[in-house]
Amino acid sequence: MEAQYFAQINENNKVITVHVVTAEFMAANPDRYTGTWVETFYDTVGKTYAGIGFTYDEATQDFVAPPSPEVESEV
Repeated sequence: MEAQYFAQINENNKVITVHVVTAEFMAANPDRYTGTWVETFYDTVGKTYAGIGFTYDEATQDFVAPPSPEVESEV
């Protein structure tokens, strides 16, 4: 069986963890995989692989990276 990738999101749709696990294993172990889990893809064109702190966008069914911190230049 091929590996799948799932991101656990909190109530604000922020990714709090990412696991490599099959959907079947998650379904067979609901006590171990509580909360909301969304599949993420690392090799699919047009999809963003989830990372901790990313936000899940339900409309596009994709993950959005957090904004990069602005770097102050030293002058």
